[in-house]
Amino acid sequence: MNEFNLHTVGRVEQVDLPDWNITGIEAKIDTGAYSSSIHCHHIEEFEKEGISFVRFNILDPEHHSYNDQLVELPIFDKRDVKSSNGQTETRFFIKTTIRMFNTEYKIELSLTDRSVMKFPVLIGRKFIHNKFLVDVSKKNLSKQITERTS
Repeated sequence: MNEFNLHTVGRVEQVDLPDWNITGIEAKIDTGAYSSSIHCHHIEEFEKEGISFVRFNILDPEHHSYNDQLVELPIFDKRDVKSSNGQTETRFFIKTTIRMFNTEYKIELSLTDRSVMKFPVLIGRKFIHNKFLVDVSKKNLSKQITERTS
């Protein structure tokens, strides 16, 4: 911790997504990205009782954390996002819980195909703001704290 009482994160952190029983998944901390995202496939919008929902599979079957779970959640938002390659795509946003430093936080995630990216989760500055400081020379600081307190 520092004088602002913010945890310091590295450029890569291992995070848990407890709502989906996923633990220790690698996330890239990216201050250049505004929003956060997760790799999904079979993303499909549908309506249930007049409410817009989205169903999707998290990760790919080849990923060690893949659990073949089909998730259905209300759509929090749908908006255009410019990716790192400059392409704009319309994405669904959902809300879930992320665990870092033994603390659970609410997070907004866009659903997208990140299969060509090294990390399945990207954490952007909207989530980082007022919660964390970023030290790009470090990695996995959340995991180190979690292991010391277990």
